[in-house]
Amino acid sequence: MYPIQIIQKYYPVTSRAYEILVRHSRSVADKALQIGRNHPEFQLDMQFIEEAAMLHDIGAFLCNAPSIDCHGTAPYICHGYLGADLMRKEGYPRHALVCERHTGTGLTIEMIRQQHLPLPLRDMCPQTMEEQIICFADIFFSKTRLDEEKSVSQILQSMAKYGQESVMQFEKWCDLFI
Repeated sequence: MYPIQIIQKYYPVTSRAYEILVRHSRSVADKALQIGRNHPEFQLDMQFIEEAAMLHDIGAFLCNAPSIDCHGTAPYICHGYLGADLMRKEGYPRHALVCERHTGTGLTIEMIRQQHLPLPLRDMCPQTMEEQIICFADIFFSKTRLDEEKSVSQILQSMAKYGQESVMQFEKWCDLFI
């Protein structure tokens, strides 16, 4: 599998959206791979980590996010499950789970209900160690400040608005991965 070839099926190579997606995803992949190299005891599938990290945001173009040159119709919060649908159609169900489960520290059915999110009512929290590492790495990088890695304190400060559950999960990952 070649993630860039899959991305190029959905994003024009000369578009700003393509550049943003590839640069963001490369940063996430590099951080996730570094975490994996630092933890050989986890016996991770490093090739999968790189592929899935490169593809985790593939559904963004289907969403209305003009600041990153995405001009679809869905709310941005939907990019995960929409990307998962694309990856399943491409024949990569395992990669699809990363797309679906990478938002924030993951989204529980209760969070989706309480916040009235326009998402399918299903658990969208990362399960495998590979999924968790990609989700964790993604939190450090935005699509608007490419190549800038956020600090743990910056993340904790911004994450507080999403609730204690998210903060606690992030802190757990910090203890496990840093």
